[in-house]
Amino acid sequence: MSTSPLKLAVILASVRENRFGPTVANWFVKKAEAHGGFEVDLIDLAEHELPYVLSHQPSAEVTETLSKVTPRLEQADAFVVVTPEYNHSFPASLKSLIDWHYTQWQAKPVGLVSYGGLSGGLRSAEQLRPIFGELHAVPVREQISFHTAWEQFDENGQPKDETGTSIAAKTQLDQLGWWADALREARARKPYGK
Repeated sequence: MSTSPLKLAVILASVRENRFGPTVANWFVKKAEAHGGFEVDLIDLAEHELPYVLSHQPSAEVTETLSKVTPRLEQADAFVVVTPEYNHSFPASLKSLIDWHYTQWQAKPVGLVSYGGLSGGLRSAEQLRPIFGELHAVPVREQISFHTAWEQFDENGQPKDETGTSIAAKTQLDQLGWWADALREARARKPYGK
């Protein structure tokens, strides 16, 4: 049984100009670090521009970009995706990251944190569940959503409803921790798919 901290990769999906995503992602990273059970790695997709054309023989430039993000996904025991909703779906940058990888997602839990207008990004989050299921990942039940997100945070980047959001974050992190620990032990006993 491993006693090393679980590695949690928090993926910031938005790459749009003047995006609100960093506010939500930074809040969640602080909650995950305070939770105590995780070593947290924030992966900002604005810093890792992957092309939308997939290839089994990527160019040197794409290989370089992949070399900066793939090992971080590989090392993660769990993921949290912080995503907006664009036109009833999630950003193409996130789909590109997902599609460039396969085994890195397998037998690992995924939490979803969405934000947006009136729907709070729920449609984008719900579209991600079957995609991660297809990749043999385990989406946890509890998810967090911020409706009219820009109105839910103060000027310091903190949610105005600190109590409710803290409870939601702890619940999701507890579920991620349970699944991440169980699946890490299972992968150590027998590599997934072997």
